[in-house]
Amino acid sequence: MQNQATKKLSPFKRPTSQQAALIDQAKDFVRAHLHDTTPAVFVITGDAGTGKSVVLSQLFYDLQQAANHRTSVMANTQNYFMVNHPELLKVYRNIAGELPGLLKKSFQRPTSLINRMNKRHETFDVGVIDESHLLLSQPDHYNNYYGHNHLLSLLKLCHVLVIVFDAHQVLRLKTYWTQDRLKRLLAPYTQKWVHLDHQFRMQADDSLIDWIDHFTGDRTLLPLQASFRHHYDFRIFPDAEKMRQAIVSQNKRVGLSRIVSTTGYLSTLDGGRHFITEGDFRLPWDQYNYTATPWAEIPETINEVGSIYTCQGFDLNYVGLILGPPVKLSADGQKITIDTSKITDSESFKYRADMVDSQTVLAAKVQLTLNAINVLMKRGVMGLYLFAHDPALRQKLSQEYGRLNQQN
Repeated sequence: MQNQATKKLSPFKRPTSQQAALIDQAKDFVRAHLHDTTPAVFVITGDAGTGKSVVLSQLFYDLQQAANHRTSVMANTQNYFMVNHPELLKVYRNIAGELPGLLKKSFQRPTSLINRMNKRHETFDVGVIDESHLLLSQPDHYNNYYGHNHLLSLLKLCHVLVIVFDAHQVLRLKTYWTQDRLKRLLAPYTQKWVHLDHQFRMQADDSLIDWIDHFTGDRTLLPLQASFRHHYDFRIFPDAEKMRQAIVSQNKRVGLSRIVSTTGYLSTLDGGRHFITEGDFRLPWDQYNYTATPWAEIPETINEVGSIYTCQGFDLNYVGLILGPPVKLSADGQKITIDTSKITDSESFKYRADMVDSQTVLAAKVQLTLNAINVLMKRGVMGLYLFAHDPALRQKLSQEYGRLNQQN
């Protein structure tokens, strides 16, 4: 029986007309450039929740079916699906284990594939990359990557790449990308760009999506609107423990509901348990998941706090988000500010040789933190619950929410 994450990405999930047209465009592009002497790249852009992964899952399934058909132009091609996210890779390999024509070994992390191909002096035909904004853009010796850029390394090994890219989901300096950076890197290659713009994940009114985009974009704190709760459960909590209890209740009712948090609380990969404490609320951060089941689908993780690293790319039914110490209200009470001194995720902000200017690094830290908030706010299909650590922001949001409830 398929779990919920696998169902979401199954190639048998019926695509929308926009998604189906995009899949056909991608297949035409692959066939047209399969034998070019220089690599070609098909780029799919779109915000979180617009169905990019669904498109890639169906596309790769179709390519592999064609590769197994002896009369197809794709016959006997060697193709790989890549994602630089261990939790999401588990989902794709679970899919491969359930469907004919798909092999688990066709789903790889980029570093593993690059190192193996280089060691054997081999190449491949088509690479499909989900979450390409998570590709390394500098060496990472700790993870055995000694090249300068994942994407450049892969372009040396294949004929065609199909990638999805969302600049708002860049989360670490070692995977630091912007759309301009990507365009400059791809300038020498044949390329085609397409965009997905319809929000599929959240059953939310466009006004709530706009509120989130302003919160994490220009950092403007727009007024809360009654329309936020049309077909969607949006709530502000002044008490983190009460938010946890509400999430536990929703998890019992519909499943796949979790507490998640931004940075701002101690967390190190030392094998120990590190707790987030907010008043009566006290839960440990998520632990490294050594199982084949994604973190969000392990029942016991209802008693943990998820991070961006365990939740990115996944649908939750309900998400309770703790806006940690770096997320504050501005002095005038109108905008969000990011206090970079409160960031505790040191792994995300390791030194880059090409980013030595302190103002550039500071701006990048602010942007990456806002990106993470955007991703976490858009995890919930049915509902989003918020709690803010900063007393001024908590009071502002609670007052706005109280005003909203009085209107109703």
